[in-house]
Amino acid sequence: MEYKDYYKSLGLAKAATADDIKKAFRQLARKYHPDINKEAGAEAKFKEISEANEVLSDPEKRKAYDDLGSGLAPGQEFRPPPDWQDSHHFRQSAGTARAGAQDFSDFFEELFGRSRARPQQRQRAESIRMRGEDSHARIVIDLRDSFQGAMRQITLRVPELTSAGDVTMRDKVLQLKIPKGIIEGKIIRLKGQGGPGFNGGEAGDLYLEVAFAPDPVFRAERRDLSIDLPVAPWEAALGASIRVPTPEGPIMLQIPPNSADGRELHARGKGLPGENPGDLVVKLNIVWPRADSEKARAAYETMARDIPFDARAGWEGAR
Repeated sequence: MEYKDYYKSLGLAKAATADDIKKAFRQLARKYHPDINKEAGAEAKFKEISEANEVLSDPEKRKAYDDLGSGLAPGQEFRPPPDWQDSHHFRQSAGTARAGAQDFSDFFEELFGRSRARPQQRQRAESIRMRGEDSHARIVIDLRDSFQGAMRQITLRVPELTSAGDVTMRDKVLQLKIPKGIIEGKIIRLKGQGGPGFNGGEAGDLYLEVAFAPDPVFRAERRDLSIDLPVAPWEAALGASIRVPTPEGPIMLQIPPNSADGRELHARGKGLPGENPGDLVVKLNIVWPRADSEKARAAYETMARDIPFDARAGWEGAR
């Protein structure tokens, strides 16, 4: 009789936790379940992982298996100690009935005596109910959808199990509510819109990560918005009141006198809405008029003559 490495069957290390075992079994069961996978060898693989899960998910069986199998390799010839059956009595766990593999290996039966279980306790693999897998996707929305909230229609390609047991893909149309004030990177959860469950199990959930499409005016960083505001040289030099956009409508922003190019001004609470609204960060971009007319040239000549100004004062390259 060959020794079976149940940890290898589930792709786990011997130090795996109970949660690791549960997760690994669910993932492999979805992959090899006879109702889903019609390839040759899938049913045998499903029985293999079911048997491994039956042992490793039961603390009593797992401890006995670990103690017995120390130093053994898969496929190695194996016989349990002569007093094994007398010193070990294992009750049939609920997992045995759920596992549904009617033909556990000789190795299993020799150790855990499943052959002594009553026939009515043995159920087929089709009795397993499993929750569907959660799905994850990225959705790109307009930044302005976050200003007031919105309803959007999205189309997803989702797997579907046919009556013949085959998996096919179909389009699924969903109405998606965009919450007011949502920020980039947030996750929208759609309950029951993930992968289908097996044998009556509930469907998984769909998790959509929100991303913003480029906006012609605003840039977003968390709840703060930023814009580049073109200003004339005299507006920056003398100060001015300038109309600027915000998510809630335009406001008048006061430009202080002698503002330099690149200066940032903050309109508090004028970013994306929320319990703690973000700010609108306004970066000044001084736009100089071209000297392409006699009047413009005369104005620049007057400035050059009458304003004592050295643009390179303190510049390292002037030394």
